[in-house]
Amino acid sequence: MSDEDNSPISARAARQLFAGLKAAPALVLAVSGGPDSVALMWLAARWRRSLTRGPELTVVTVDHGLRSEAAREAREVKRLATELGLAHRTLHWRGAKPKTGLPAAAREARYRLLMKAAHSAGASHVLTAHTRDDQAETLLMRLVRGSGIAGLSAMARLTTRDGIVLVRPLLDVPKSQLIATLKRAGIGFADDPTNRDATFTRPRLRALLPQLAAEGGDARTLVRLSARLARANAAVEVLTDGAERFLALRDRGGAPHRVGVRSFEATAFASLPEEVRLRLLLRAIDALGHEGPAELGKVEALLAALDQAVHSQAVARGARARANGRPILKQTLAGALISLAGGRIHIAPAPARRSKGDSKAARGGP
Repeated sequence: MSDEDNSPISARAARQLFAGLKAAPALVLAVSGGPDSVALMWLAARWRRSLTRGPELTVVTVDHGLRSEAAREAREVKRLATELGLAHRTLHWRGAKPKTGLPAAAREARYRLLMKAAHSAGASHVLTAHTRDDQAETLLMRLVRGSGIAGLSAMARLTTRDGIVLVRPLLDVPKSQLIATLKRAGIGFADDPTNRDATFTRPRLRALLPQLAAEGGDARTLVRLSARLARANAAVEVLTDGAERFLALRDRGGAPHRVGVRSFEATAFASLPEEVRLRLLLRAIDALGHEGPAELGKVEALLAALDQAVHSQAVARGARARANGRPILKQTLAGALISLAGGRIHIAPAPARRSKGDSKAARGGP
């Protein structure tokens, strides 16, 4: 770790963190009370005071109702926000909590509440305090789960959700530098014990980082890897855009398209690189399916089945099948129906699954 990683953030560096947000009408700061988000609030408040005109800042704390200390921590955030001249709101995650997948459910609830708060405040952006350390941990989490290039790109500095821009201005800043900044300013922060709870995946991987750093795989190196993968992912996305145009040009004057259906000429589709074919399927299934995003592994299996069908002797001998449009392959995935018929791959919304009650009613049952 360099000396810079342990030095407080200067006023000039803080201005650079928020430089692109000066023209925003209002900003929401997601502040839990931990060191990262408290530093975000303090730095943003100092940046805002340096401006003659600038966005209104609203601090939002989400109480997930999972720890008894959360209410006290929210009050402490409100106290500090008030001292800094910032408006503050505490939002609560109501309702039953899942027994499995709790971190992911809590994260989804948090973002949902933050976006709602942004709309209420007339804010164009929500700022979160994800750091370089978080980026490294996210890369490791996705690596052990078998993510593809897009997933291993980890978190982007800017994303859009529900019409609001989600900004991570501290994504290149190490946590140690934020803690040094707060210590110099004499500002306290909360310690969330769940960050060390080995019941959850992220804390377990976090505990491995010192060992990886000893082998040269520190957070800076892992983040550099995620940036390179993001660069590669962006290039493949451009290739996929071009492939969509290529397939559309091949279809000019060909088979008519039906509304709500995506269709590719099978032989032209098969000529494309595997990663591009995979992404074309993902795009179509996610656009037309009604059961959420498709799992990468399942789409890979679907692509393998399609490739085999397209190149098999069954396709070569299937003149009769092509003539009457009988599907050679037919499969549902993530609420989409994928079929190979008449020398074309079709993706359309799958019929809604019938519940057991519907099935009984159809049979005249009770």
